[in-house]
Amino acid sequence: MVRMAQELFSSLGCNFSCIFCQNYKISQSNFGKEVSIERLAEIFLELQDKKAHNINLVSPTPYVLQIIKALDIAKNNGLKIPIVYNTNSYETIETIQKLKGYVDIYLPDLKYFDDDVAISFSSAPHYFDVASKAILEMQKQVGDNVFDKNGILQKGIIIRHLILPNHILQTKKILNWIKQNMPTNTYISVMAQYFPTYLAKENPLLNRKISKKEYEMVLHLLEDFENGYVQELSDCEEEYVPEFNLNGL
Repeated sequence: MVRMAQELFSSLGCNFSCIFCQNYKISQSNFGKEVSIERLAEIFLELQDKKAHNINLVSPTPYVLQIIKALDIAKNNGLKIPIVYNTNSYETIETIQKLKGYVDIYLPDLKYFDDDVAISFSSAPHYFDVASKAILEMQKQVGDNVFDKNGILQKGIIIRHLILPNHILQTKKILNWIKQNMPTNTYISVMAQYFPTYLAKENPLLNRKISKKEYEMVLHLLEDFENGYVQELSDCEEEYVPEFNLNGL
């Protein structure tokens, strides 16, 4: 699987407005630091010098054109490690096509199937239609997954889905779409890390973690997949949210 060595977050936010965002401080509260294209290229090279396994671009959609310019500079100066595009998948086909030759690994979320849920929780109308088309383009671009001798992904795609409380039907519909539309060897990472934070604390549908029953239902759904993975249930998900201190910028 992909080993995350370093994450670069957008300083001006995200193209989503999730009411349960665990990283809301940087995605929706304007916390960050502006860096130039030249400095971004330097950061990529610094991470490579520190033996990072990849450059993991998280929620990069608003900055694609700047990222491409920075990658051109960095690659001309010796950047060789894989580029990971870590996205909520609310992407246009044109954006993904622009990234051809720049992105080695796509990590797309497939969050919602039904439009009313996408609008209610993330202010993202037509989410599934947009995201599913983008994911098909990603798959077309990178093909089957390629791993190195240590089992670390070098090229390919892993589709991720976050289980939400009271919304197992969304998970079922999404997994069914993947089964019907993606190659049988597609890697799927189902995340059980949800905990209520930010505005979700006040939402009666989202103000709890997923239950053991919900978790077991998802485990059953994953039995149909060749490369389906799910996180174990835990009581300490909050501890894994990083403290954003702008180190490295």
